[in-house]
Amino acid sequence: MKSIGIDLGTANTLVYVKGKGVALREPSVVAVEAKSRRVVAVGSEAKMMLGKTPGSIVAMRPLKDGVIAEFDITASMLRHYFKKVSGNTIMSRPKVIICIPYGVTEVERRAVEDVTLEAGAQSVALIEEPIAAAIGSGLRVEDARGSMIVDIGGGTTEVAVLSLGGIVLSTSLRIAGDELDEAIIAYIKRKYSILIGDVTAEMLKKRIGSVHPAADRGAVSIQGRNLLNGLPAIISVSSAEIREAMSDQVQHIVESIRTTLENTPPELASDIYDTGIMLSGGGALLAGLDLLISRVTGIRTVIAKGPIDSVAFGIGRIIETEGLHGSIRYRTR
Repeated sequence: MKSIGIDLGTANTLVYVKGKGVALREPSVVAVEAKSRRVVAVGSEAKMMLGKTPGSIVAMRPLKDGVIAEFDITASMLRHYFKKVSGNTIMSRPKVIICIPYGVTEVERRAVEDVTLEAGAQSVALIEEPIAAAIGSGLRVEDARGSMIVDIGGGTTEVAVLSLGGIVLSTSLRIAGDELDEAIIAYIKRKYSILIGDVTAEMLKKRIGSVHPAADRGAVSIQGRNLLNGLPAIISVSSAEIREAMSDQVQHIVESIRTTLENTPPELASDIYDTGIMLSGGGALLAGLDLLISRVTGIRTVIAKGPIDSVAFGIGRIIETEGLHGSIRYRTR
C-alpha cells in the first residue's frame, strides 16, 4: 500500500509519494460536459481549455478559497491523480495525508476527508497547511522557539506563528494568487476598456508582476478584447501598472502579517526577530514581496527554497519520518 501526501490547492495539486518524492504537479482544473457532468479532461489538459471551451464543455476549478466547492468534480480529479501515481487496482488504494487551510470549519474538514475516501483512498489524515509549509521550508517547528511562516497559495494566504510543533497564532486570509489575478483583470478593464482572461492575468503577474519599485521588470505586450468595439486589441502593460493593480490585495496580506506579529507573545516575537519570516507558496515568488515585508515589519524575510513545493515537501517529511507519523490520526471508510 502506498503512502502519499497531497497538497490540494485552489490553483495546483501536488502529490508526494513515499520513497519517490513529488510525483505529480498539476493544475486543479477539470473540464466536464455541461449536461452530463462527465469528466472530459483533468489538470494541464483542462487548464488549456479555460476560457476557450464551447457551450457543451465547462472548464472549472473545483476548489475555491482553499476549500471544496464542487464535491463530485474534486473526487473525480483526485481519482485521476491517484491512478497516475498508484495504478488502478484495489490493492493500490493509497494511505493519504492531505492538507487543509488553518481555521476551516468542521464541515469543510469533513468534506476533504469524504472526498479523499470517495476518490479511492484507503485512509485519510488531515494536516494544517501552515505546519506542512513550515516543515517543508526547513523551519524547526518542534523546537521551543518561535518561527513564522507566510504561505501564499492560489486561494488562501496562511500567516502562522509556530512553536513546539503546533500553531500558536494564525491568520487565514482568503486573499491570494487568484484575487491578484482578478485585480489585474479589473485594472486592465478599468484603465484600457480591454478584457483579458485569467490565463493572461496570471502570465502578467508571473512575468512582470512586482510589489516593490526595486523589483520592477519592464513591460510586456498582451492581447485582449476591446469592450468599446468588440475587436481584438494589443496593449503594452508595465510592472508599475501591475503593482498598482495588486496594491490593495498585497496591502491586506502585509497588514495581516503585521497584525499577527503585534498579537504574538513577546518571547516568541523575539525569536521571530532573530530567525526571520519565511515565505512559501507560489505567491512567495512575487517579485519584491520579501523586500516589502522586511520594510514594513523591520524583520528579515526570506523565500523558502522551492516555495511552490513547500507544503508537499512538508507532508513528505511527515510520511518519510515514522516518528512524526505516529501523531497523525487516520480515518478509514
